[in-house]
Amino acid sequence: MKDEGEGPPNRELYALLHISPESSDEEIRKAYRQWAQVYHPDKYQAPHMKDIATENFQRICEAYEILSDETKRQIYDIYGMEGISSGLELGPKLNRAEEIKEELERLKRRKEEEKNSAHLRPSSTILASMSFPHFLYGDGFMRGMAMRSDVQSQISKNNTLAIAGNLEVNENTGGGAATVVFRHQLSSVSSIEFMASAGLHALVGIHSTRQLSAHSTATMACAMSLRDGSLNLTNTWTRQLSDSSTGNIQLGLGPESSISVGWQRKAEKMSAAGEVKFGTSSFGSSAHYTYRFSSNSHGRIAGKVGSTNLELEVGGGRKVSKFSTVRMMYSIGIQGVFWRFELHRGGQKLIVPILLTRHFNPVVATGALVIPTSVYFLLKKFVFKPYYRKREKQKALDNMEKTSTKVQEARTAAEKAQQLLQNVANRKRARQLERGGLVITKAVYGNRKALKKIDASVEASDELASQIIDVTLPLNFLVNDSGQLKLHEGVKKSGIMGFCDPCPGEPKQLYVEYAYGSGRFEVVVDDYGELVIPQEGHRV
Repeated sequence: MKDEGEGPPNRELYALLHISPESSDEEIRKAYRQWAQVYHPDKYQAPHMKDIATENFQRICEAYEILSDETKRQIYDIYGMEGISSGLELGPKLNRAEEIKEELERLKRRKEEEKNSAHLRPSSTILASMSFPHFLYGDGFMRGMAMRSDVQSQISKNNTLAIAGNLEVNENTGGGAATVVFRHQLSSVSSIEFMASAGLHALVGIHSTRQLSAHSTATMACAMSLRDGSLNLTNTWTRQLSDSSTGNIQLGLGPESSISVGWQRKAEKMSAAGEVKFGTSSFGSSAHYTYRFSSNSHGRIAGKVGSTNLELEVGGGRKVSKFSTVRMMYSIGIQGVFWRFELHRGGQKLIVPILLTRHFNPVVATGALVIPTSVYFLLKKFVFKPYYRKREKQKALDNMEKTSTKVQEARTAAEKAQQLLQNVANRKRARQLERGGLVITKAVYGNRKALKKIDASVEASDELASQIIDVTLPLNFLVNDSGQLKLHEGVKKSGIMGFCDPCPGEPKQLYVEYAYGSGRFEVVVDDYGELVIPQEGHRV
C-alpha cells in the first residue's frame, strides 16, 4: 500500500465548492451561491430528499464559512480540519500564515517534538574495511575500521554548534580526533564559522561564506595546523548556471596548493557531478552519474582518473523502507577490485568495502561483476517481488477491512449527493447532446491498479468494484454551459460533490470516457492532477 501523503494536503473543501486553492474571495462567494441553490432544503418537498439536501447544504455552508474567513483559511491550508477543530483562539496580531503555524505548533505536542528533534541532528558513519587476500594469507578478514559521529544543535536563531569525533584503525596503526564547530549567521547573506580540532590532525580555523548575488556565493577559509604551524588558505566561488546546475572554482594555497573546477547538476530523475583538480605534485579528475529508475531504486556510475588514481565504479541502490536504503557498488582500478556495501538509515551510515584482489585478473574482475548482478536479479524476480506483492496485497486487505465502515458511509453520502444532482445533470446532458457538445459517457474513480484491471477485463470482480466509484453523473453536472469541464490541479478528487474515497491510503486515478461532436475520447488523470476537457489529444 502506498501512502498518499505525497499529494498536497487539506484541499477537500476546495473540491467541495469546485474551486482552485488559489481562488479569490469573490470566486469563493460565487461558488457558494451556486452550490447553495442546488442543495437548499426549501427546493425539495419529499422528506427524504429534504434530509439529504439539508445534510449537504450544511457541508457547503461549513466550507464557505472556513474559506471565506482569511484566518480560518490559512489555518485550514496548513493543518486542515484538525487545525480548525482544535479550538485555537488567535489574537488579532496573528495575520500571517507563518505566525499561525507557530501558534498551532505550540499547541500540538507532536509538532513541538518534531521541532525540537529538528534542532538536534545527530549523524554517524561506520566504515569496516575487509580483505579476501588478507584472509587467504591468514591475517584475518578485517583490514581496518573507522567511525565518525557528529551532533549539530541549533542553540539560537542565528547560532549553531556542531561537535564531532572520529576514530580510525588500519592494520597496526590508528588515531582519532575531536572537532568543534561554531557557526554564526551574520545576516541573511553571510555567515562565519570557527573550528578547532584536537588529536591526529590538530588545527584551528575560520570559515566565512557570503552570497554575492542571487546566483553566486563566495567562501573563504583559513586553517592552521597545531603540529607544524603550516597555513592553508582556500577560496571558493560558486555560481548557479541554470535551474538545476551549479559550477564552482576552488583555489587552495598551502603545503599542497591546488586549483579545481567542478560542476553539479540535479534533476528529477538524475544527478551528475564532475571535478578537475591540479595540484603542485598531482592532478586528477572525477565524475559520477546517478539515474533514478523509480522512487525506490537508482543506478550509479562513477570514475576517477589522475596521477595516482584510476578507477571505474558501477552499482545501484534500493530503498527498502521509509528511512532505509541499501547500495552495492563494484569498482575496479589500480587499487584493486572491490565490492562495497552500504546501509543508509536516517543520518546513520554503514559502509563495508571488501577487497577481492590487488592484481587485475580478468576472470575475477568479470565474475565479481556478473555473479552478484545475476544473483540480485534472480532474487528480485523470484523472492523480493513476490514477497512485496504479497505484503502490499495483505496491507491493502487489512486497510480495506479497517476502513470498510467509513468507506460504506462515504459511499452512501456520495449516492445521496448524486440523487440531488441527478435532475440538473440529466438536463445538462440532454442540452449538450442536442448541441453535439460535451457528454460524459463513463467516469470511474478509485484505486489505480483496480482501474487498470477493470479496463483489461470484461467483468469486474466484487473486490475490484469495491475499490472504485461511478462518477459519471457528478461530472456531467459539472460541465459548464460552454461545453467544458475543468477539475483543478492540487485538489483531491474524493472531495468533489458526488465523489468519495473508495480506498483510503491507496493511489487513485480518474478514468473518463466522453463524446464531443461526432468523436469519442478518453483520458486518465491522477488524483491531484488537472483535468480539462474536451481536448483533441484525448481522441480514441
